[in-house]
Amino acid sequence: MKAMYYEAFGATPEIRVLPDPAPSRNGVVVKVEATGLCRSDWHGWMGHDPDIRLPHVPGHELAGTVLAAGKGVSRFKPGDRVTVPFVSGCGHCHECRSGNQQVCEAQFQPGFTHWGSFAEYVALDFADQNLVPLPDSVSFATAASLGCRFATSFRAVCDQAKVKGGEWVAVHGCGGVGLSAIMIAAALGARPIAIDISEEKLAFARTMGAVAAVNARAVADVAEAVREISGGGAHASIDALGSQVTAFNSIANLRRRGRHVQVGLMLGAEAAPQIPMAQVIGHELEIYGSHGMQAWRYDAMLAMMAAGTLKPERLIGREISLAEAVPALVSMDQATDLGISVITRF
Repeated sequence: MKAMYYEAFGATPEIRVLPDPAPSRNGVVVKVEATGLCRSDWHGWMGHDPDIRLPHVPGHELAGTVLAAGKGVSRFKPGDRVTVPFVSGCGHCHECRSGNQQVCEAQFQPGFTHWGSFAEYVALDFADQNLVPLPDSVSFATAASLGCRFATSFRAVCDQAKVKGGEWVAVHGCGGVGLSAIMIAAALGARPIAIDISEEKLAFARTMGAVAAVNARAVADVAEAVREISGGGAHASIDALGSQVTAFNSIANLRRRGRHVQVGLMLGAEAAPQIPMAQVIGHELEIYGSHGMQAWRYDAMLAMMAAGTLKPERLIGREISLAEAVPALVSMDQATDLGISVITRF
């Protein structure tokens, strides 16, 4: 198979021809039709993820067709259109049995714990528990864009923040995660406030449903700006970027008994943010993490897509080739693209 491959962290990946994978007894091999390019892939390439063992093939947001299935797979067969959460569960541990596969004790993540989807084929274990059937009405590119950013945002907004209609929701960072959160919050009838340092991204966020925008470089105090817009602070706030500054601001801009959800990864130099703990205690704030979404929860998200309430395809910025993804990956920490890049040509 043709795949993106690197042998050292930070070294420019190459497009190589590598051995085709084979399915495990309970797994499948998927022919990758589309796969999203995500900042998490950049973190992995930089060496920020301890699960990655070199040499490596990245990629974790994917959609495609089942090419081959192991003898223990009963729910899926060759030719089925599928996608998969970027965090998949073993199906046997306590968390999986409780329906929380997104925090499985023995979780596997394509592109991190094993070779991923920046390739023509990818092997996925425990298929019956983790694959999601893909309706014909959903394109492969759209499905790939769901795998990490959109699905993670769906869980963050709906299940962790428990956003309700009429609430103010601050979203810090207008990349793929942030724009997804804004669209989902707006679809629930909430009032999203977009926060970023790019006027272009803030303008795009308004088209996704943001009712107000804050340029973090143009105000003296982001939290105060949010409190002024919302009349006392956000009911829920999401750090969609993952930096010490955005995490602090997301907590600080909450009203009393507000909910902060950390979605952006806090890695490297950003791993230990300050927290306004006196405010957390005095205002009884709630702080949550959000790590992917279970396969069984895709039904609710796909139902909203079928109804036209959610339109994640609007977040796709460009479709690129596997070769074009190499420079896109290595420069991702400086990217200014609007929307999500999806690899659709191999």
